[in-house]
Amino acid sequence: MRNSLISGLVISSSLWLATSVAAAPSASEYRQLGLAYRTQARYSEAIAALQQAVELEPNNLSGRITLGWTQHLAGQETAAMESLFQVLYRDPQSVPALNALGIVYLVQGDLNSAVLTHTWAAWLEPDNEIPYYNLSLATHRLREYGWASLAAHRAAALEPDNSHPWVALAIINWDGGDRAAATKAYEQALALNGNYGDRAFLSYLQEAGFSAAQIQVAEQVLSATVSR
Repeated sequence: MRNSLISGLVISSSLWLATSVAAAPSASEYRQLGLAYRTQARYSEAIAALQQAVELEPNNLSGRITLGWTQHLAGQETAAMESLFQVLYRDPQSVPALNALGIVYLVQGDLNSAVLTHTWAAWLEPDNEIPYYNLSLATHRLREYGWASLAAHRAAALEPDNSHPWVALAIINWDGGDRAAATKAYEQALALNGNYGDRAFLSYLQEAGFSAAQIQVAEQVLSATVSR
């Protein structure tokens, strides 16, 4: 009788613990849930889940970066910067946070801050393609075509299978006055991704950090390239 009572108490306690765990997801589970929502472009739900993860593990810097990037994807740039600043306050040499923050600045049009942030990231991690690519776009918009070309070439060398740096180099050369080099660079992009021969596909470049004006230049380079 006594053993049956003890067994019953153990089973009841186990059930209670299982219910408690199920009712209180871990930070990791919240992050997984947030990423799942983000994949579905359900950004409000993703951000809510990722904020829960940050509250449970405030010193998990990767979790804060994930939150900041998701806020950026949702168009919440001010919130994204705050999340990323929280990372850099704790670790000023966090290259992933600098990469993300630089992109936020670039998309917002704060080009000087984008250049400063990406330059710091590139100095910390010279073999990191991301800052060089974004530096090429930012310095192109600042009409610093020499610096933009150097950055684009470096990005292409670090990630040779990525067509984006070649499209960037094409518009840099085009606006820099070297139309032949522009079409040659665009041919390199086409060799890596034939979709860049479709004018409608160029709107995708917005997701790759290009401004509307830069996409228009890419359209001009495309026309010149296919008419050769």
